[in-house]
Amino acid sequence: MVAHYTIGDLIKKGIEILGEGEFNNPLLDSQLLLCHVINVDKIYTYTHKDEIIDSLFVDKFLKLIDKRKSGYPIQYMLGKQEFMGLDFFVKEGVLIPRPDTEILVEYIIELVKGKCFKSKEHIKIVDIGTGSGTITLSLAHYIENAHIYSIDVSDIALQVAAENSKRLGLESKVTFLKGDLFKPLDGLNIQGSIDIIVSNPPYIPTKDIAELQKEVAEYEPKLALDGGEDGLDFYRRIVSDSGKYLSDNGVLALEIGYDQGPAVKKLLEDKGTLTKKNIPQNHPQCIEIIKDLAGHDRVVVLKTIQN
Repeated sequence: MVAHYTIGDLIKKGIEILGEGEFNNPLLDSQLLLCHVINVDKIYTYTHKDEIIDSLFVDKFLKLIDKRKSGYPIQYMLGKQEFMGLDFFVKEGVLIPRPDTEILVEYIIELVKGKCFKSKEHIKIVDIGTGSGTITLSLAHYIENAHIYSIDVSDIALQVAAENSKRLGLESKVTFLKGDLFKPLDGLNIQGSIDIIVSNPPYIPTKDIAELQKEVAEYEPKLALDGGEDGLDFYRRIVSDSGKYLSDNGVLALEIGYDQGPAVKKLLEDKGTLTKKNIPQNHPQCIEIIKDLAGHDRVVVLKTIQN
């Protein structure tokens, strides 16, 4: 005889199964997966605990729970992740957006709203490493007069980001480009005119990737994680080439690992836009390290301010 499961029974079953694995919130995961399967919101699972669920949905739910127990990211199962108050489509092959990255986006939004760019009718932004498009599209959504050139080497990332731009109605504000770092910009005749360069590049040292959480190490794209032997490979290249594209009153903002602040700051001090020959002597540069809510270094910013 086939067992009958209610919503409450299934959530309890999911918690029991996931509780044996290394998961921070088996209750939430169970709720979200069940909501996904039966197409309801989370409130519904509280108000209809005694509702009996069709056996086909029960089977689908338990299969997803087993998959989650194996370490498969729930965001890929749900096909979405919230970021900056916006819903983004995600799938295997793109990095899952993290709340930490919102520190970088919020900083840029506040900077644009401040005095630095008040006189600018149009703001040109370059995002190196599009991923699912979270940084690019959040900036496009919240900065009315911005146009973003968004670059990635991954076809999957660019496809996902383009899909998100359609869903959010932001297609006209973004130019997606495929290529390695700044190279796709060379044919656009925009050198020296970019107001803001932003990036969340791969920054995990190669040897540390295997030690990450299973759901990250085994399922998220290593292309978006591996920052080379010391984790700084992409920072060296971005810092070295950024001066060619930034305007004289430009901003370079980079997300970093919690322990990389001093090293990335030194890169900016040693070269990068500091080597621009056309910056006058009365054009000071400011390097700032922004901390996240946990008090860890999270973003390094270089600003050139015209006196």
